[in-house]
Amino acid sequence: MEKFTSVQDVADLRELVKEAQQLKQNPYQHKELGQNKTLGLLFLNPSLRTRMSTQIAGANLGMNVMVMNLDKEGWALETQEGAIMNGSTVEHIKDAAAVMGRYCDIIGIRSFPRLQNREEDYSEDLLHKFISYCKVPVVSLESATRHPLQSFADLLTITENTPAGKRPKVVLTWAPHVKAIPQCVANSFAEWMGQADVDLVITHPEGYELDDEFTRSAQVTTNQEEALQDADFVYVKNWSSYTQYGQVLTDGEGWMMTNEKLRNTNNAKVMHCLPVRRNVELSDEILDGPNSLVVEQANNRTYTAQTILKRLLEKTI
Repeated sequence: MEKFTSVQDVADLRELVKEAQQLKQNPYQHKELGQNKTLGLLFLNPSLRTRMSTQIAGANLGMNVMVMNLDKEGWALETQEGAIMNGSTVEHIKDAAAVMGRYCDIIGIRSFPRLQNREEDYSEDLLHKFISYCKVPVVSLESATRHPLQSFADLLTITENTPAGKRPKVVLTWAPHVKAIPQCVANSFAEWMGQADVDLVITHPEGYELDDEFTRSAQVTTNQEEALQDADFVYVKNWSSYTQYGQVLTDGEGWMMTNEKLRNTNNAKVMHCLPVRRNVELSDEILDGPNSLVVEQANNRTYTAQTILKRLLEKTI
């Protein structure tokens, strides 16, 4: 593994999950691997779980960890090639990334889409340029189109809660929200589940279809009740429209998950990447009840991040 930006960077998904399970049993077994190595974590957007879990993961491997809020503590970055920088940008990404690549052995970077121009967001320009210029392994801590560390933790959580030999039915259901939210978590979850040993169903209101690139192996329906029938896992997540890019098309009345809706399922475990708008996306009764896996998901973020860092460190030896 030379970088980690999507499931496409994983050669064997089953082996990756197995390795994460082993690391979870003994997180400090490879502490010498990161000795005298530096992990740089760069955030252009807020973060709680990604920030803390990746810091812990690096420390568990013996790495020095530096965290920088690039949008607040760094210079405004220019990304355009050949730009005449006589405006608000102070430093070009090719210079900043190149320098950070000299300071760090692995770099993690997190940025969100602007939700204004679909072509611009889905080009992943900033992420690709950073990879090109820094010359060290890069981990996506979330990008405009994907959140692979979250999806890896989601798959680990599903694997741990599935009886041996069973192929679970997993439902990704759209949920209401108070503002426009990117498609990255939903895209990434659908992409990872498409590579996993699960039956995936995606349900959402009309107009919230995801890019076909991510949903080819899924059954898609606008009938939430039908989708939930006999589900083993229900992943709840909001996203804004992809076709009418970045727009909120409905107030989502009737789409919030409740215990009443879970009666159609196979006593399904309920998942959410957090943060969650309580009693908007998910009801208190679910989040505080026995079917919720949200804290377990968040805990698994450490071990999946550690697995990725371990593989990247092994590549640099």
